[in-house]
Amino acid sequence: MVTPAHPSVLVRVQEEPFDSAALAAELSAGRTDIGAMVTFTGLCRDENGALAVLELEHYPGMAEEEIGRLATEAASRWSLIGVAVVHRFGPIRPGEMIVAVVTASVHRQAAFEAASFLMDYLKTSAPFWKKEHRADGGDAWVEARATDEKAMDRWRASGQVLPHK
Repeated sequence: MVTPAHPSVLVRVQEEPFDSAALAAELSAGRTDIGAMVTFTGLCRDENGALAVLELEHYPGMAEEEIGRLATEAASRWSLIGVAVVHRFGPIRPGEMIVAVVTASVHRQAAFEAASFLMDYLKTSAPFWKKEHRADGGDAWVEARATDEKAMDRWRASGQVLPHK
């Protein structure tokens, strides 16, 4: 049996679409010690009709390792019972899912905080590169947004940002 001292950590980086509900079910299967589960699913926006496709690139192996390190650290910091992160790469069309984060804990606050931390980290520091292919035919690499960096500031100020290895 997995205990909070040894949480279940699942990380996948894949090109194929995923099912967030199935991911949550996989994380909680056979568990009776989970009191709260937070599931966040990020979707590709169409940017008011300007975006045709968002292309995500990554370094295979490196992305999984870094996200796994982060997920394990979050599980420890918030005493999670389990955590799962699935992140897609390749061409993603508006309306399609990009990322899922599922956190499971005894109480809701830990699950909410850990999920928020994981998403803030994924938006600003995960080893993915995004290129927008716009409907007008133009292409542009996507930079981190100031609002995403500001969201990370709360973790930096609290000392809860992980150093890169």
